[in-house]
Amino acid sequence: MSRVVLLFAILVATRFSSLIAAIPFPQISNTAQLALPAQAASSYLRPQIKLGIDVLAEQRFAPLLGKRVGLLTHPAGVNRLGISTVRILHQNPSVNLVALFGPEHGIYGNEKANVPVDNAVDPRTGLPVYSLYGKYRKPTPKMLSGLDVLVIDLQDIGTRSYTFISCMKLALEAAFENGVEVVVLDRPNPLGGLKVDGPLIDPPWKSYVGAFTVPYVHGLTIGELARMAVSQPGVLDIPDAVRRSGKLTVITMDGWRRYMSWPTLGLKWIAPSPNIPDFPAAVGYAMTGLGAQLGSFKHGIGTEYPFRILTHKNASLDQLERELNRRAIPGIAFERKAFKGGADTGLYVKVTDWGAWRPTELSFHMMQIAALYDRPSPFSTATDNQRELFNKHVGSTSWWRELSQKGARANRAGFIGVWERQSKQFQIQSRNYWLYD
Repeated sequence: MSRVVLLFAILVATRFSSLIAAIPFPQISNTAQLALPAQAASSYLRPQIKLGIDVLAEQRFAPLLGKRVGLLTHPAGVNRLGISTVRILHQNPSVNLVALFGPEHGIYGNEKANVPVDNAVDPRTGLPVYSLYGKYRKPTPKMLSGLDVLVIDLQDIGTRSYTFISCMKLALEAAFENGVEVVVLDRPNPLGGLKVDGPLIDPPWKSYVGAFTVPYVHGLTIGELARMAVSQPGVLDIPDAVRRSGKLTVITMDGWRRYMSWPTLGLKWIAPSPNIPDFPAAVGYAMTGLGAQLGSFKHGIGTEYPFRILTHKNASLDQLERELNRRAIPGIAFERKAFKGGADTGLYVKVTDWGAWRPTELSFHMMQIAALYDRPSPFSTATDNQRELFNKHVGSTSWWRELSQKGARANRAGFIGVWERQSKQFQIQSRNYWLYD
């Protein structure tokens, strides 16, 4: 009888193996325009990674026990099953959550960009919500009074000007100044941890859209940025003695590796802000976000393809397509795509070769094209406010001078070469703060 059972088991196993071999490899939904790193394929066969909040729960919330807890978060602050960190902490009887803090767009992400948000009471928990994008961007001593620990759970998208990392930096400063420890729940960099690209920011242009002296695409997780801020003198704008006396704990992810971009993780994308509704928009933000700062370029804000669809007020689609294709920008291509329900057509930016793709390069071509088709050049006629806003985002005084003086003839390739060398040097130095290989 046992021999019959054994033969049956072998037959079933053989049949099952053949069925598995016949199953097609999973397709990447909503990212057909994205070429993934070669290592990404194998990660589809792995379990989901565990986010910082998942690991904290596995630790039975040990770093928070017996402490009065504040939480700085937004709608993308969820565990790997999509459950809000607000709900997880509030409903756990061992955690004493007493206050919430919201960044730009608020804790539920329903506030518009660049619009101040007021303090409020959270209708779901009854807790006070202190806005860090209203009258104050840095938590005040009054906001932090009564707290022992501030938990930060924010999903970044890997670019310097996305304001959640600036919000974290100011929160770190305030917490350390007021004797409140900080716990950062780490999350993936959606672009992975190997892409580092674009200009560093010159000191005069540091601001809320450029709080860290890092390349525009920095290649770090928010937890690694926090480690850098606390470990490296001069990053936090607080006395060095206060920085050294502060306590930072980063709850690291389990299973994330630097080569992993978002589509390899098996996680649902939750919009961290209204204009980043999906992963392609996060990729587009790195590609075109700087390129439409001045001039008549539009990059899809307000359409179903934010930061991915290009049009130009003063150039026909034929002209724009010829000009962009002529430039043969590595790793990307353009295809015509209808948007706004078919009412308009623009050029959709596709990433065709992830390895060759330099995220910010397209933006600097866009600047030259703006100078070519806009007459007079928007860079030579910019107001002081326009010049200041542009430089706060891009960060390079010398590039602004070159662009405003030479327009379409600016030595883009020379600057990109310099920035590429600086980015490689930054990546080497930033290894001191890496939490993942």
